[in-house]
Amino acid sequence: MSLKEQISEDMKTAMRAKDSARLGTIRLLLAAIKQKEVDERIVLDDAQVTTVIDKMLKQRRDSISQYESACRQDLADAEKFELEVLTAYMPQQMSADEVRAVIAEVIAAVGAAGPADMGKVMAPLKAKLAGRTDMAQASALVKAALSGNAG
Repeated sequence: MSLKEQISEDMKTAMRAKDSARLGTIRLLLAAIKQKEVDERIVLDDAQVTTVIDKMLKQRRDSISQYESACRQDLADAEKFELEVLTAYMPQQMSADEVRAVIAEVIAAVGAAGPADMGKVMAPLKAKLAGRTDMAQASALVKAALSGNAG
């Protein structure tokens, strides 16, 4: 069963269970997937659906930090619930050690020597790690690894 089919089945389950909060989040996700399909006139595969989910997760994290800084815990809690629902559709996250190993492999493959080569490393790294780790953290690890190589 594809990821999109799984999401549709979960929507039906949420409808039957009258779980309006979960249903709303799943509908938002399906709407975002459909929007991407219509905009690009394609049918999304699992990797592309994961990219859409990842984008939504990033939006939720940003919203949570904004709501918490504005002392709106009620809205932050609603976003946290949506974050949990969306996270369930993401592939298994890699450990920090696994991410470091992939980073070292990519740095060696592209021959990166210092911080100036960050772009050369990030492009293939993003393809390998998409949806399996937080790319902001991966970027920080790459920067640290390249700074270590330079010095």
